[in-house]
This record gives sequence, structure tokens and C-alpha cells, in this order.
Amino acid sequence: MKLRHALSALLLLAGMLLGAGTASAAEAPVPPPVMGWASWNTFAAKIDASVIKAQADALVSAGLKDAGYTYVNIDEGWWQGTRDSAGNITVDTAEWPGGMPAIADYLHAKGLKAGIYTDAGRDGCGYYFPTGRPAAPGSGSEGHYLQDMLQFQRWGFDFVKVDWCGGDAEGLDPVSTYKAISDANKAATAQTGRTLTLSICDWGKKNPWNWGAGTAPMWRTSTDIIYYGQTATLPQALTNFDQAQHPVSQHTGYVNDPDMLTVGMPGLTAAQGRTELGMWAVSGAPLLAGNNLATMTAETANILKNREVVAVDQDPRGLQGVKVAEDAAGLQVYGKVLSGSGKRAVLLLNRTSSAATMTVRWADLGLTTASAKVRNLWAGSDKGGYTTGYSVSVPADDSVLLTVQGTDAAQSGGTTAAATGLAVATFTYSATTTRTQTLTVNGQQPTVVAFPATGGAAKTVSAIVSLGKGANTLTFGGTPPSAVSLLPLPGTTGVQVAGTQSGRCLDVNDNSIANGVRTQLWDCAAGPNQTWVPVRGQLVVNGTKCLDAYDNGTTNGTAVVSWDCNGRRNQQWTLNTNGTITNALSGLCLDASGAATANGTKIILWACGGGANQQWTRR
Repeated sequence: MKLRHALSALLLLAGMLLGAGTASAAEAPVPPPVMGWASWNTFAAKIDASVIKAQADALVSAGLKDAGYTYVNIDEGWWQGTRDSAGNITVDTAEWPGGMPAIADYLHAKGLKAGIYTDAGRDGCGYYFPTGRPAAPGSGSEGHYLQDMLQFQRWGFDFVKVDWCGGDAEGLDPVSTYKAISDANKAATAQTGRTLTLSICDWGKKNPWNWGAGTAPMWRTSTDIIYYGQTATLPQALTNFDQAQHPVSQHTGYVNDPDMLTVGMPGLTAAQGRTELGMWAVSGAPLLAGNNLATMTAETANILKNREVVAVDQDPRGLQGVKVAEDAAGLQVYGKVLSGSGKRAVLLLNRTSSAATMTVRWADLGLTTASAKVRNLWAGSDKGGYTTGYSVSVPADDSVLLTVQGTDAAQSGGTTAAATGLAVATFTYSATTTRTQTLTVNGQQPTVVAFPATGGAAKTVSAIVSLGKGANTLTFGGTPPSAVSLLPLPGTTGVQVAGTQSGRCLDVNDNSIANGVRTQLWDCAAGPNQTWVPVRGQLVVNGTKCLDAYDNGTTNGTAVVSWDCNGRRNQQWTLNTNGTITNALSGLCLDASGAATANGTKIILWACGGGANQQWTRR
């Protein structure tokens, strides 16, 4: 992709990087993920003003507002698809006395922010899946994007979730549709002076982590965490957590959204609620409670408002945690680089059915092996200083959440990486007004980086970047920052797998996390979709996906895909010294189909014959 000013920016950046060291300017805090409560998980479409007021009252009285939970978001069901002769939304004033401005005023009077809901298509979700009074056709915003954004803002709302039921039914394109909604929202703001936080909710249909930054502050990465009437479960929370792991997309106020919390809902124990909140916190996800606040226990309230856990989520550096170790299947360690120097949050997540001793190694986190102080956040206790790392017993299907205060490893001012994997890039800049710029790393999917206004002083913002072993190229679509430093995260180290014949790399198309996506050849760019972590005979990509012989195939032509890691033999591979890669189940070789070399060439299994299209190098 060619970017405006890319050549001049690249030349400037290359010269600047050669002499750049560790950034010493103060950090510019970036907008944190939203916190609050949303109506859907508990009430679905059965809502009215009395329900929303009761939840708002409970939120304040339970101390959640003081802990940072300020949004009260009215989800599906607040209107029934009726418009007046001018096309403006009308509501049932028996359910909403005084109309929607009255409920927004009620929330504002309590020091809260008001959220509302619509659909990107002609019809909303309630029309297709009614749980209360069915909505009439026409309950979405299609054809009224600017009109509805203006109306929401003039009513006094601060947040809008735009769902995808109608858009999905119509086959709309999520990228162009949400771009149009984002543009309409900005145009409305230009008229009203109000800011309406936009939440994209296409359920990860078109990989919004690729295009969400710059379009909206948050985007859903998965389906609903719970459907009305279901019992909350930890496995579903784990699934949504996994699908939200896109660390190169989350930075400077743009975040992956794994959906509303189920803490305190029927079916989830207190320990499971702590694990869920810990996962959301280390991810830097929006914290939108979904339980019934008016009936929750003190234990649930205390989980939600644990200030140290909330602080991890709301950390002003704005990064997502990354998986830095999985020493045994299901024993996962996530590390999040926090604001300041040498500080990390660590989630030790035991997804197995047995208690296990788990270890976090300082080196995996990008820290030196010098002594580091450890604190257990849920226990609220300091554990002392430890060199090299820290080990603790973690119960089955449970977790431990820590902060670690150590010493950052040496940072680089160049673009050369010792290994393929993730690194924290810290950009030094100054700006009199907030600006956004497009960043491209090695030709990967571009991302939009926000640079908050600094009043002209030098400050820093950070983003996680995916680098290849050796030289890398960072290109800005505009004036580059004055300095860049890189802090590697060695626990994410993997390899690029390049075809000897083609020179192109083993790739998962479009950064997809869907099961069954065909692997292919593509220009090597060292993105997360091309970084393969060899572990226990598997080749792991995007954290939880494995290189897989589709449907346990053992015949020539079997498709090679990306699939949830399961440890089975069709996901076991041998990296042979002769450059071939063989599948443990079939004994067949990883093969570029038809000996083709072009981008998009599909990868298959084929009888090993020593051809150049079966030769691979690891970078």
C-alpha cells in the first residue's frame, strides 16, 4: 500500500532511527478503555426508563462509579422502529417518560455518561431475535446515519454501539459501512460540539482489528459472550478473550473489545469472575459490566471495583498484554507493558483441570534478570523481590494476577531485531493539536496511531509492533516522530517460514483468526499472521492458532489451514534439517501448490519429493 508522504517519511525516519536511543520524554496518557454497565446481558430488549434508572442508582450506591464505571449503556430494545414524517426516531413515552433526553439527563445528574444503541442496517437485532416486544422493521440506522448521530448527540448521549444484525442480513460490507457511520458521527460532532464514542459491533466478521483504529475507539472481536437466557460460563469468556488478542492493533486509545463482562451473572463463580476480569484487564479491554447491579452481592461489587485490577486495565500507556509463555499446554502466561519504566502486569492463566506451578520469566517480559518486586493483585499482598522470575501454584481453571516492578532490558534505537517477534515501539514527538498518522511496518496491514496534543513539549506514545529478524522498516504517512525506541518482548519470539523457491512466507490471509483459513504464500512482512512459534511440535500463530492438516487429511492435496491448537497429530510438524517440514500424522511434506510462487499460492500436503516448493527456511 502506498501512503501519502511515505517516501519522505521513510527517509526521515531512517535517518532519525540510526541515532535514537531510549525515549526520555514523559509519556502522553492516551484515552483509556470505556468503563460502565450495559443492559443487554441481563435484560436483553426488556428495558425501559425504570430499569435503566434502577441500574444507574445501584451503580452509584455500590461504589462502581467511584471506581471508574461511568457509562450506562442502553442496548437493543429502547425503540421499536418508528420515525416521524421527517425521519426522526420516535419512542414510546410510556416506557421513556420525557423521551430519551430525560434519561440522558438523569444519568448526567448522577455524574454518569449515557450510552445508546442502533444497528448499521435497516433492521435491528430485536426484529430477528425478539426477547421482549418485537421491534418493527426499520429499527436500524441505514439511510439515516447522519440524522441519527445528530439526534443521539442532541439528546445528550455520550456513546453509541452500532450492531450488525441488519448489516449482516443485508450482506453489507463492514469496512465501508462503519467508515460511513464514523464519518457521519464526526460530521454530527462538527454541528453539535458533542463527542459520541463509537463502538463497532460487527462481531469480528471482517477482522476489524485490521481497520478499526482511526474508525472508532473500540471494535468487537467476537460474537456475544452470552445470549439472553443462557448461563454464563468461563469457557465462553476464554473464547472471547482469545479472539480479542490483536496487540499490534491496540494502542493510543484504540482497543479490541471481547464484549461485556459476565462477572456476577448466574453460572459464574467468584473465582471465575476474578479470572474473567483479570483477562479483560491484562488485555486493556473495555470494562462494561453486564450483571444485574441492583441485586449483585457485595462480593461481586468488590471484584468489579478492585482498584489495582482496574488500574491495570486503565493503564495510561494503552497497550494490550501478549502471551509470553506456554510451557505446557494450557498453562499460559500473559505480560502487559505498563506506564513507567520496568513495570508489567502478568496473568498466569491455568486452563487445565489440575493445579499447576506456573512461572513467569523476567526475560520473557523484556526485563533484565535483576531483582524485581512482585505483587499479587487479588490477594492485595506484596510477595517480595525475585531474580530471574517468579513461580506460584495456580488452581485448576483459575488464574493469578500480578504486577512486577523490574528493570527494562536494553532498548534499541535502530530497526534491527535480534529475532522475529513483538516489540514495544515508543515514539517521541511534540504536537500542538491531537493528530493521527498511519504507521506501516514492513508492508504489513497499516494501523492508525493517535498522537495526543502535548502543548509543544516532547512526549511519547507507544505501540506494539511485529518485527522480523534483522532489518525492519517503519513508515509513517506523514512527518515521523523525532525518535523511536524498540523494547523487544522475547517471550513472543517465533520464526518466519519462507519458501526457498518463492522467497515468500507462510501466511494466514488478512490476519484472520477463523478456523479453517487456508494458509498461503505472501510477501514476507513479519506480521503476527506470519510469525510462527515452534512449541511442543506445533507451529503456533496469533497466540492460539496452529498450523493444521485439515480434517486429519493424509492424502496428497490435503489443505493446510489455521485452526485452534489442540495438540493432535495433524498439528504436529517436524522441521527437518534438509529444509522440508513434515506432518506427523501423514508423513507428507508442506508444499506450495503446483510449485507456484505468486502471492496467494495455497499450501497443501504432498508426498515428499525434494522439490524447491517443499523447501523452507526459518528466519
